[in-house]
Amino acid sequence: MRVTVGHRSITGFAQEYRLQQSRYPMTPAGWQPVHTVYVPADRFSAETVAEWGGQALALAGEHLAEPGQLAEVFGVDAGLAGQVHRRLLAKLAAEPVEDVRVDFEDGYGVRPDDEDGHVEQAAAAVVAMHAAGTLPRRWGIRVKSFADADPERSVRTLDGFLTEVVGRIGTLPRGFALTFPKVLMEGYLEQFTAFLEELEKGLGLDPLRFEIQVEAPQTLPFLRAGLAGERLAAAHFGVFDYTAAIGLPPHEQRLDHPACDHARHVMQTAFAGTGVEVSDGSLAASPASPATADVHALWRRHAALVRHSLAHGFYQGWDMHPSHLVSRFAVVYAFHLATYDGYAARVAAWEQRRQVDGMMDEPATIKTLVTALARARSALGEPQS
Repeated sequence: MRVTVGHRSITGFAQEYRLQQSRYPMTPAGWQPVHTVYVPADRFSAETVAEWGGQALALAGEHLAEPGQLAEVFGVDAGLAGQVHRRLLAKLAAEPVEDVRVDFEDGYGVRPDDEDGHVEQAAAAVVAMHAAGTLPRRWGIRVKSFADADPERSVRTLDGFLTEVVGRIGTLPRGFALTFPKVLMEGYLEQFTAFLEELEKGLGLDPLRFEIQVEAPQTLPFLRAGLAGERLAAAHFGVFDYTAAIGLPPHEQRLDHPACDHARHVMQTAFAGTGVEVSDGSLAASPASPATADVHALWRRHAALVRHSLAHGFYQGWDMHPSHLVSRFAVVYAFHLATYDGYAARVAAWEQRRQVDGMMDEPATIKTLVTALARARSALGEPQS
């Protein structure tokens, strides 16, 4: 029996397919920073990025002088140690920070009398970095949350910062990112978006996208439901607020806690295929002393968390201290280099319709392998093929 599908039905299918493409564009992985560095606004200057890089490079030189130490401290395979060590030192010298956020929220504290001056100071630093060509590829600010019952402070900070930057440069430099924390109510997103529309009109800016922070369990259920429309660029996990909100004891407020794994996987499920980036949280610790044993201890702990995030498909996280840059890049490089050749061989074999070590990859796996290779090239600073 031949089934005929009516024209009206075909039209309906086409509309639904366009809606699918709109909601789930399944765009290939482009460049995404491997980390975001948060710096309190009162400590941010045009020299901050260079200072972080200098401190990280000095720590590596003093406590990680030989490639062989990478195996002991970070568990890097001996065959990769030399390459990872070279890449690490080169990265810290050339681009120690891929993404920086001037923090006007928790890292800054509550100080309304000082904030306007620090807004001007931060904007001046951005203008100077832009002129010098030292502004990271991604940069921006984190404003106060509406959940802190002071939305006026939040929007005043953003207005003052953007007005100052645009006024001095004439435009908003590429790579700007805006972080909106503690999204505890859906209505906050509508209110924040409405303010952005007014600000864009006043400054002549294109629509600003922003990233939210997932810092409470009540945020998880409405992650996808009309969430800021096309303005949502990323979702960052806030480990300490989240673990406090669900009642974990202080010594269990850690990024590799199973409760954090659950929240991360909900975030992944909500945003899979949408093009919205996801980012992990941070380790709020620095070396207990300048002694090598204490620096190595900090690096081991941070490296374990970075590996945990990578294994769970979170390729970006927060770094809160210059020492974190060393462990971040060492682990990221080792992670991608360890699998790169094997992944490339499997893709080539699939294209040639042959097997590698008995593997018969599915098309979905091949797509994942291709994406992983592209992500690896991006993280390693290699050209995309």
